[in-house]
Amino acid sequence: MPARLFILMQYLLPHHLLSRLAGCLANCTWPWVKNPFINWFVGRYDVDMSQAEEQNPTAYNSFNDFFTRALKADARPLDPAEKGILCPADGTISQLGKIEHGRIFQAKGHSFSVTELLGGNPDHASAFQGGEFATVYLSPRDYHRVHMPFSGTLTEMIYVPGRLFSVNQTTAENVPELFARNERVVCLFDTEAGPMAVVLVGAMIVASVETVWAGLVAPPSRQLRSTGYGQAAPSLAKGEEMGRFKLGSTAIVLFGPEAVHWHADLKAGSAVSMGQLMGTAQQ
Repeated sequence: MPARLFILMQYLLPHHLLSRLAGCLANCTWPWVKNPFINWFVGRYDVDMSQAEEQNPTAYNSFNDFFTRALKADARPLDPAEKGILCPADGTISQLGKIEHGRIFQAKGHSFSVTELLGGNPDHASAFQGGEFATVYLSPRDYHRVHMPFSGTLTEMIYVPGRLFSVNQTTAENVPELFARNERVVCLFDTEAGPMAVVLVGAMIVASVETVWAGLVAPPSRQLRSTGYGQAAPSLAKGEEMGRFKLGSTAIVLFGPEAVHWHADLKAGSAVSMGQLMGTAQQ
């Protein structure tokens, strides 16, 4: 399909309706529906089931259970570097680098505002001005649980309503401020390297976004919602699971100024695995 036609369709399609319908299909437990769908998906996207705890695709209760499957304990070893920043998910580096003038580079001349990405609160954004970001795109074949890049204590979670554009490279190159327009869940942490944000960005046919501390977060009613945690705040260790996507998307990691240094070998288009060394904390 020509890129211009694909982008036009992105604007015209009923994003949320399609995503909710996909969610109903993905939650279906009827074997005559879910088994052919799962088997087709494994073949279409060359999914490596040898890494999964349960290697039989049709043993899963639903497509969602298959899609968010657990891996074997040794499938994703965590890099042991003491101050290492770990990749939060399997996927591809969409972009990474410095946050300049309050904006994050997207692709081909496009950028988006940190303030908008985090839900519109300038106080949240100020902690990351001049800091660093990394955007990881999860393709359909990837492992779709998101893990902590660095140990931290959750301070606030913000659900930000929005559109559900596809987040593949073609869309990133053609839809302005893509990641600050899509539905997303913003997770703010205090860490030994200073403030850290992990943003779970929804996308076309992403049925839901969940976190380990709150369960299902998106889709709720489509209104901005913030939850502060205070003394009840959960602390999560580096490499610990923090959330999951049901039907894929993007994770964006933010740190403050002079907090981290990204690994020199990483660049846009680099394939990455959860737990691999992505950078080093400087504090």
